[in-house]
Amino acid sequence: MNANLEQANFDVEGEGQPPYAPELYRPAAEARQARDLDSISDADLRFYDAQGYLSVAAAFTPGETGAALNGLSDLIMGTRPDFKGIVFESSAREILPTLGLEARQDAVRKLASFVEFDRRLHVLAYHPKLIAVLRTLLGDEPVLFQDMALLKPPRIGREKPWHQDMSYFNYDPGAKVVGVWVALDQATVENGCMQLLPGRHRAGPVIHFKRRDWQICDAEILGKTSVAAPLQPGGLLLFDGLLPHGTPHNASGRRRRALQFHYAGATTQKIAASERMRVFGSEGKDVSC
Repeated sequence: MNANLEQANFDVEGEGQPPYAPELYRPAAEARQARDLDSISDADLRFYDAQGYLSVAAAFTPGETGAALNGLSDLIMGTRPDFKGIVFESSAREILPTLGLEARQDAVRKLASFVEFDRRLHVLAYHPKLIAVLRTLLGDEPVLFQDMALLKPPRIGREKPWHQDMSYFNYDPGAKVVGVWVALDQATVENGCMQLLPGRHRAGPVIHFKRRDWQICDAEILGKTSVAAPLQPGGLLLFDGLLPHGTPHNASGRRRRALQFHYAGATTQKIAASERMRVFGSEGKDVSC
């Protein structure tokens, strides 16, 4: 076994995560879609501004998507011993030492900061057609500041509770940040596709709590109407950094592998983590969850 895949070299997440109410993920509709990146219209751009998201059915070709999936698999298989950004599902902790390389793919929760380790993944993050759309949405030259792969292995892929991505980033909450979520497998409601609260980005930051994760309180989500964003491989979702979103547990027998990139404008200024927490954190406020 590759030394890079020894259990001690990896982080594990989600240990002891409590169950959640199924009512948190009962979408009433599906996300609006453009056909591809070339066909995004002025009406689509206005929709993004108003609703905080836009789905794109066929952003990348099967060849591009397949190559990126192979790149991801190679990193999981340990072909780059200098890559350390793998996090396993906590439910796989006890069986990791018994797993062969292929089986480990279904024990991985996420990978982080991989773009510079694999050319095939780099190609998607900096695809000229995607960058052109981002330039329009941001009104500035896009800068990639976060790259992650978010995996929900069959049966054990856990929930990512409702949250706003800006609650993680040290940018002014009013700054323009665009998330890009790329499906490498078919993403469905059953295996944990993205769910969104359309238009809620316009209401600004929401206080987050450390519960099952860093999240919006469940009570703020229950009863609200969400939309689901199912995607075929090569499809993507563009979404505003303040748009609340979440993904349920993968209870199906199918993998749900996705890439997530975040971009800010080249002129966007950073803030201190303490300032971010002053906005998104609950400390010092008369709130509870």
